[in-house]
Amino acid sequence: MTYNKVRWGIIGCGDVTEKKSGPAFQKVKNSELVAVMRRTGELARDYAERHRVPKWYDDAEKLIHDPEVDAIYIATPPGSHMGYTLQAAAAGKPVYVEKPMARDFDECNEMIAACKRAGVPLYVAYYRRAQERFLKIKELLDQGRIGDVRFVSSTQYQKAGEDVKDAEHLPWRVQPAVAGGGLFFDLASHTLDILDFLLGPIQEAKGFASNQGGYYQAEDIVTGTYQFSSGVQGTGKWCFTAFEDVDMNEIVGSKGKITFSTFGDDPVTLTTNEGIEQWSFERPLHVHQPLVETIVKELTEGGVRCPSTGDSGSRTNWVMDAIVGK
Repeated sequence: MTYNKVRWGIIGCGDVTEKKSGPAFQKVKNSELVAVMRRTGELARDYAERHRVPKWYDDAEKLIHDPEVDAIYIATPPGSHMGYTLQAAAAGKPVYVEKPMARDFDECNEMIAACKRAGVPLYVAYYRRAQERFLKIKELLDQGRIGDVRFVSSTQYQKAGEDVKDAEHLPWRVQPAVAGGGLFFDLASHTLDILDFLLGPIQEAKGFASNQGGYYQAEDIVTGTYQFSSGVQGTGKWCFTAFEDVDMNEIVGSKGKITFSTFGDDPVTLTTNEGIEQWSFERPLHVHQPLVETIVKELTEGGVRCPSTGDSGSRTNWVMDAIVGK
């Protein structure tokens, strides 16, 4: 089905929707945010009033079946992604779901199957795939600026936040029943997905996961090794109880290397025998907006394809499951 304008409904209008995603639906051409839902009605109404959204609900089913809502953005924690996706698909509505796509690969497969049966597209909010910064890295790789890619290494470690030190009020991100795992699932998923985008699918992965800090039950340190379908090899290290914050990826080839961070704004750096080149990019005001533009164009114009789908998003869950030994 082709739409003249995509009218969006958001399930779960929490912090991520305030600036990162919500306003994007109102700013993209041929897109409109018409309804929001949150279980606490007062919070849903407050969000709707502040963002000038016509409707609000405290019942997801009512939003999903609103005839004036064309597509559903699911911005809840991963534990409810599958359930809401199945409901939206049954209602015949395209789905845009937050990352990670679900708590595990099996849930991802159920979501994909439901959307295929219903004939509706399924998109995942790995928004870096559409940002200029990462498109530049892909361009450098496609141009062969570092020759044949040999391997990629990723290192991310950070201090333990004060929020995870309160055992009585742990954030959902470190509750496996809700998030699928700990901060590895929440944060490393971005890196593993962008590597999938840049280097192709990972075909084999393994690793170690444990808890060293003792602040919660989920893993807080993970190391992984993987091999891409192309033969490129990779390693990753993630620790969430270290003494400082570091975020670095390095793609090494036969003629040079590309260095970049997943979350930071430091320049993309190309190093070859000819010297060093760097490119800096301004972070989008609403980081989801470039990806939302591709979704809206696909739904209204056809031809254009969103680069982050259920199929690609599920691959990242498969890799994470394999690394932590699920």
